Amino acid sequence: MKNQVTAEGITKHPKVQGLRMTRQRAEVYRVLMDYRDHPSAGEVFERAKQNMPSISLATVYNCLEALVKHGAVRQVNFERESSRYCPNLSEHGHFHDEITGEIIDVPLKKGASLSDLLDLPEGAQIDNLEITLRGTVSQ
Repeated sequence: MKNQVTAEGITKHPKVQGLRMTRQRAEVYRVLMDYRDHPSAGEVFERAKQNMPSISLATVYNCLEALVKHGAVRQVNFERESSRYCPNLSEHGHFHDEITGEIIDVPLKKGASLSDLLDLPEGAQIDNLEITLRGTVSQ
């Protein structure tokens, strides 16, 4: 599922505007944008090493942290598993296929209201939405 983001495209991408884009951060961001399969930090490290053999796992973690803090990617957690990273910043949920381990973005339907699905307490304000669905995809 590679999209092939170019180095120039990375620095001009609106999500990273205002972030000091080091070569290492650009490589980590490129990996996330190219694959979009919700990789763990270890998977990002292995992929980044292909283009940048000198990058360290600690540097990858630091780059991921900077990208998350800047709002360029989301950190996604699935119970007791390693954190995974998602470059899709639109409102969406995740479907975790328990057989293959694949994590699929699930867009929210336009016009759908959370109040139709959930009985929220009076006056509740949602600041963060994380929807994770688990199951299997029949082939």
